[in-house]
Amino acid sequence: MTSSETNPGPSTSTSSRRVRANGDGTVYQRKDGRWEAAGYVLAVGDTRKRVRVYGSTRKDALTKLTEKIATSNRGVPAPSAQGSVAAFLTYWLETVAVHRLRENTHTRYTACTRLYLIPGLGRKKLAKLTAKDVRTWLDQLRVTCQCCARGLDAAREQPQCCATGTCCRRWLSPLTLAYVHSVLKSALEHAVREEEIPRNVARNVRMGTPRPRRFEPLTTEEARALLTATDGHRLSALFELALRTGLRKGELLGLRWEDLDLTGGTASIRRTLQRTNSAGLTALPTKTHSSERRIALPTECLHSLEQHRERQAHERGAAGAAWKASGYVFTRPDGSPIEGATLTRHFNALLRRATLRRIRFHDLRHSAATLLLEQGVELVVIKELLGHAHIGVTATVYAHVRLRLQRDAIDLLSNALRNPVEPATRSENRDEQHLRAAPVR
Repeated sequence: MTSSETNPGPSTSTSSRRVRANGDGTVYQRKDGRWEAAGYVLAVGDTRKRVRVYGSTRKDALTKLTEKIATSNRGVPAPSAQGSVAAFLTYWLETVAVHRLRENTHTRYTACTRLYLIPGLGRKKLAKLTAKDVRTWLDQLRVTCQCCARGLDAAREQPQCCATGTCCRRWLSPLTLAYVHSVLKSALEHAVREEEIPRNVARNVRMGTPRPRRFEPLTTEEARALLTATDGHRLSALFELALRTGLRKGELLGLRWEDLDLTGGTASIRRTLQRTNSAGLTALPTKTHSSERRIALPTECLHSLEQHRERQAHERGAAGAAWKASGYVFTRPDGSPIEGATLTRHFNALLRRATLRRIRFHDLRHSAATLLLEQGVELVVIKELLGHAHIGVTATVYAHVRLRLQRDAIDLLSNALRNPVEPATRSENRDEQHLRAAPVR
């Protein structure tokens, strides 16, 4: 046996190590103990650049590098701090936000980026973007007529705004401005996490708290009139359920018969029915984790749901082979799910026939919460019924108090000030006193 057979030497140990293929990048351990992986990926302008990622272990560093190379192989350029804000926003929407947002939310983010963010800040370098740039741009956007900025007036057959020399002053609402600001903050926050920029400059810009959209919920008399108007309507059970429980439109349309326990008088809210660009009308998870809940059903709703089930059975028999067994509680006459826009049209027609004032369907949810508040129901109970994530949301949205409740509170205080409490009568034992408190409603 030769010495080479007994001692393989360093050449054998080197050959046993796995060799990374060309294009897979390199990985090595730094002097500080961290692992660093480097490789070439696609950059803006059909060029390639070398990127470096770090991890506490060799596997972590390789995983991060593999993700960047895989994204590059799909033709998506990697963002660069030296690149523009527009390039990073495009990368963020196509590779990050698309996997973390609902499809409809992603569509709104994309529209917001296309209409406002890229035209306003797209040409600036990501690394050189400052809080002053963001604030100046938002202040300018606040007083920019959208007819002029987006060319809406020029596309009209008869111009009405800038082309006639008279600006219509079609400005963005404070809520829209706050939404644009939040989208920019979300994008830059991801740039910070990927170590593209050191800090999120959009967080240093104060927009103020926009006033919530004012809504006029139904009064008790109007709610009674609406319930009376629903008699005989094929969706009367839906309208009554919306007014008495405050369920969202998508939650109502997403109810299945398996979600209802008419014997126990409960309903399980597990999904919402919405239309998306890719899948059409489809069932999605509830808006938040707290929105998935179990609620108690009023006795009146139990009766109306029983009648609705009988009506649906007659419609199934009349449709015959054309019946579409979707399993939903509220369907079209052929059993297929109901579109949200279709329900809105039915609701508006119902309001016209009942000669009630025009409100949104979502205002039924606000009406249910407001009427419960007027009856003295605690906020925590209303929060559970509506499916809010935090009680602060319930308190903020329904902080308004009707004039009648304000009058009741003022009258209660006036009565207390006008009728002072009689002095406590002393018992024969001076150590004991009978305290008489003012009545509290």
